[in-house]
Amino acid sequence: PGSHLMHLLAAIPGAIDDGTEPVDLGQSPADVVFISAADTELAALSQARRETKDPPTLRLANLAHLRHPMSVDLHIEACASKSRIVIARTLGGAGYWKYGLTQYAAHLHEAGVPFVALPGDDKPDAELFELSTVSAQDYQSLWAYMVEGGPANSVNFLAYANAMLAGADRPTPAQPLLRAGLYWPGSDITDVAAIRENWVPDAPIVPIIFYRALVQGAGLNPINRLTRALIRKGLNPLPIFVASLKDPVSQATLDHLFDAAPPAVILNCTSFAVGSGGSGETGPSNPLASDHANKAVVFQVVLASSTQDAWENGLTGLSARDIAMNVALPEIDGRILTRAVSFKGEAYFDDATQCPIATYQANGNRIDFVADLAANWARLRAAPACDRNVALVLANYPNKDGRLANGVGLDTPAATVHVLNLLRDNGYAVVDIPDDSDALMSTIMAGPTNAINERHRKTGGVTLDLATYRTHYDALPWDVRQRIEARWGQPPSDPFFLTKISAPQADAAGGFHLSVVHFGNVVVAVQPARGYNIDPNETYHSPDLVPPHNYIAFYIWLRHVFGAHAITHMGKHGNLEWLPGKAVA
Repeated sequence: PGSHLMHLLAAIPGAIDDGTEPVDLGQSPADVVFISAADTELAALSQARRETKDPPTLRLANLAHLRHPMSVDLHIEACASKSRIVIARTLGGAGYWKYGLTQYAAHLHEAGVPFVALPGDDKPDAELFELSTVSAQDYQSLWAYMVEGGPANSVNFLAYANAMLAGADRPTPAQPLLRAGLYWPGSDITDVAAIRENWVPDAPIVPIIFYRALVQGAGLNPINRLTRALIRKGLNPLPIFVASLKDPVSQATLDHLFDAAPPAVILNCTSFAVGSGGSGETGPSNPLASDHANKAVVFQVVLASSTQDAWENGLTGLSARDIAMNVALPEIDGRILTRAVSFKGEAYFDDATQCPIATYQANGNRIDFVADLAANWARLRAAPACDRNVALVLANYPNKDGRLANGVGLDTPAATVHVLNLLRDNGYAVVDIPDDSDALMSTIMAGPTNAINERHRKTGGVTLDLATYRTHYDALPWDVRQRIEARWGQPPSDPFFLTKISAPQADAAGGFHLSVVHFGNVVVAVQPARGYNIDPNETYHSPDLVPPHNYIAFYIWLRHVFGAHAITHMGKHGNLEWLPGKAVA
């Protein structure tokens, strides 16, 4: 009979193996073999082995790389059957990994190697226990270490397995890890008094809510980085781990901590939603929206399950799984998306355990973005209404003056005048409000619009000088600037660029003429077109068309010259969402 050869893949950390191709882990036998689908558990035991005096030899295997039957057979033959004890932790019961569990149980029983099949959570599983070949006491003790998690329990898990092999006295039982509590980088579990020693007096407090599993399994790198970034921004971070936002103990802990340290802004790193979005729901209350939360805005921070390479090379950005868990469902609770600040990837290859260790790895500039955002919202919350700057941006599609401020089923000009009056009545510094929508539109059309032919004749609007534009444009990534200049040329070639601008921004080098009207601390502006001398019907929704210089100048002016605290789009949907880039990042 001939032999059947199959292509063997190498194990890739952080990747999800769909089982269509076999994977050779390439591991040799050891005292202890531990199999789990949880990257955090593998990372925790890798770290525990380094911290253990005279540890057992250890092999760590990601269950995601053992889905293919041939992967299982290879690992049993080369490693597991020649080792001294094999422990597998399986979430979802025996049916989730039926071939693997039955084959390991049968072959290890035949080889006389103890096998321990543990549930992947804290729920007993009689079927998994029946597959195991150790005493009930040893089974329960090993399971308890993994359920509680944390550095000390991980060390004792290895010590217990080693004691089983040596017939020695067992170490102390698992130490319970709080279901919710405070954490601080370098200090592990702590309290408010200890954290306050690291704070700036009277600075805004920003809780960081994250899963207890990160404390259990050495996944705290993004939390540590985010904590330090908030400190650099002059904020007081309050890292809080929870079992779940639905967990009663976690909810009570959050209420207590929020009362002791009222938040200005909340950064939430947990997934899913507390509510269901249905009317009349009777489920658990949302602790981030309770009276204890001090009416703080809640931002959703994504710890992505994908690798950074997959994120960078994909057009969608986040995976479908991350979009569901960390974007769509959290919106039900009213959380505002920030961006992904970390990705799963190989932190290192652990030669001692012959396993690539994957864990969350923070992305520095995205951490900084979230820290800046938190600082901006904290400042905005403290600012009186009269000092807040607001931009109302009107839709304009197609890009004709006859379609200015258009909106399906909405009188956008009248709604804009109404908003101006509401802002003034609520303490915002709004002046010279037009009497009605006709007066507003007459004021806007007296200045520059997206109509190229008439723009040079208009005298209203505002200008952005070339020097200011270049300061911020030149800070964009090189590849972005290359694409813009390849499509639209240099800034002075833009048809909305004036070679001469008047005071107060007079500049011999010229600048951009922008469709913006001041009403005190509130401006009404027309969103620029996606481009010029193009077919708007074919390009408005084009994901490949880079914006021209005048488009970028418009948003530079709003952010860096006017200093907008909030931008509100009025009317039909705008075109910002169609710019090149990732769908959800």
